[in-house]
Amino acid sequence: MTTTDVENWPADPNGVQGPELMQRFLEHAQRFNTEIVFDHIHTAALTEKPIRLVGDSGTYTCDSLIISTGASAQYLGLPTEEKFMGKGVSACATCDGFFYRKRKVAVVGGGDTACEEAIYLAGLADKVFLIVLKSFLLASKIIQARVLENPKIEVLFEHETIGLTGNMVVEGADLVKRRGEADEEKVHIGIDGFFLAIGHKPNSDVFKPWIETDEVGYIKTIPGTPRTNIPGVFAAGDVADPHYRQAITAAGSGCQAAIEAERYLSEKGI
Repeated sequence: MTTTDVENWPADPNGVQGPELMQRFLEHAQRFNTEIVFDHIHTAALTEKPIRLVGDSGTYTCDSLIISTGASAQYLGLPTEEKFMGKGVSACATCDGFFYRKRKVAVVGGGDTACEEAIYLAGLADKVFLIVLKSFLLASKIIQARVLENPKIEVLFEHETIGLTGNMVVEGADLVKRRGEADEEKVHIGIDGFFLAIGHKPNSDVFKPWIETDEVGYIKTIPGTPRTNIPGVFAAGDVADPHYRQAITAAGSGCQAAIEAERYLSEKGI
């Protein structure tokens, strides 16, 4: 719902707007008489029988549950980030890199994800700035080497983004080099795209008292399945996927979870 053009959804050769794709999903579900409830769940009791979920507008019970609450990209918190969201600001190079072919872009971050996205974008863009807050990269040695050896990537160590500039779309970024030091310097770079790669936060907090997660918060599932540590509770999509985070992989895992939930209910005679 927060993206614009989606170019990697199968059977949409001309791309599709994110909200339009979500509307299609909604209408598809309604076609099969699915009851749609819009609410915010703030409390869960997953070991109760039936499972109980409490939201702002009511309490809901179920015999099986699929958790597909996704993961939210981490942002810097700049007012201009929100202003240019979908207009040059992105948290997914794989999703949006195509739009920046032969252009200049920047990636924020110094870990594996940031470096991998910088390398990916270097295959499309003319120039990639990698903006790193620290004086070193946190990525694995082999990925660091690929970044530092790539002629299209310029690593800006000890730089902090303080704002984005532009009219209708991103046209540049204002940075501070070595903030707080005697040689602090303000820097401006001209860019067409600004990619954030400082991590994602899985939307799993409400389930953590019951569900096993990794150290970041991604729900752990039995390898090769959407099953969690609680029988009858399944996880699908980005909330359980720290690696791919794509609409098509989320959809596939949703299919797996639906099949597993149906089998679970059938086995219980429900």
